[in-house]
Amino acid sequence: MDIASRLDEAMKAAGYDSQSALARASGVPQPTINRILKGVGKRGPETQTLSKLAQACNVAFEWLLDGTGNMSRTASVQEAPTVYHEVVTAGPNDPDFYEIPKVKLSLSAGLTGFQTVPEIYDGSKLSVPRNWADRNGYIPSKLLALTVKGESMEPGLGEGDLVVINTADTKLVDGMVYAINYEGEAVIKRLVRDSGEWWLASDNTDQRRFHRKSCRSGECIVVGRVIRKESDRI
Repeated sequence: MDIASRLDEAMKAAGYDSQSALARASGVPQPTINRILKGVGKRGPETQTLSKLAQACNVAFEWLLDGTGNMSRTASVQEAPTVYHEVVTAGPNDPDFYEIPKVKLSLSAGLTGFQTVPEIYDGSKLSVPRNWADRNGYIPSKLLALTVKGESMEPGLGEGDLVVINTADTKLVDGMVYAINYEGEAVIKRLVRDSGEWWLASDNTDQRRFHRKSCRSGECIVVGRVIRKESDRI
């Protein structure tokens, strides 16, 4: 049984009579649910998407992901609170994932430090595979999830995509993507070295709208490097 079949079974067991009903309950767009049910797309659905669908259908995430374990969630799994202050593992029944807080950055121009404000638009965290984080040497407490705003980094990063930021990695590397404090504004940009200077570059090919900007000390401060993307787009 593939993911499409398991999701169809989960929907029926939960009493959802339409994709739209599941979309309203889970927060996953109906077109995304439709693509999953039809098996469309070279890559499988994102972890975040499956996590939302599993919760809405009251089934185990692992079962929906790859068919392992029982279909139903055990009674010992507790619902997540709506506000988070630190990174913790997903719980005793989810040892394979770290939970990364979704936040907004609170910044001031010229200051290297930053504060975070919980992103409570859907009251959840972003689950990332523990083996991926450990294999790459990432420290979970140094990871944050930010929502991409605007079109400047399309097609790679679009409006509403989530990116994981490693705040422990602020070393400038030509061509890498970072979260930047640009004069007190949080932006996601690619850093480019040109003529001995650092520049904030957008991936969008419309350079008249998204022209590059100089990245000088004091006005351009690195918050952390982008190390992972989660998207509902297939």
